Amino acid sequence: MAPLTRTSMTRPRLQAVRSMPDSRLALTFVDGSERTVDLQADIAELPGLRPLGDPVLSATVEVADAGWTVEWPTADIQIGADTLWLQAQQQSAPDPATRAFVAWRLRNGLSLAAAARALGFTPRTVSAWGTGARPVPKYVLLACRGWEVEQAGGRRAA
Repeated sequence: MAPLTRTSMTRPRLQAVRSMPDSRLALTFVDGSERTVDLQADIAELPGLRPLGDPVLSATVEVADAGWTVEWPTADIQIGADTLWLQAQQQSAPDPATRAFVAWRLRNGLSLAAAARALGFTPRTVSAWGTGARPVPKYVLLACRGWEVEQAGGRRAA
């Protein structure tokens, strides 16, 4: 599967969404790219998403907010297109380092620009790592871990 690119969109927006068996969503982005996202782990871990374990409710998903979110109206649950785009990136990443890097962004809710600022790189470089266009260096993964410790109130090394 080719890596997702965001060349034709500044932020990911959805054109269509379809519920699939086993808590998966088929996503079509406005740039024409198509991906499947597995939400099983999120449904199990996040209490606010647990209602989506019901296949009847899960099937009521629709694109909302001009493509910026997907929504299950009867359950009042929304997930942003950018979050789904990142999850698709992580789940289809070609190697463990890319998956770990994208997981770091997801876990910390970091936009491309925020991740670039946190690590001291350009957004273009961070984007290339996240799409698998360039390999993620080991020192970047270590920097991500260090950033998380610092954000959690860990002590800085002198």
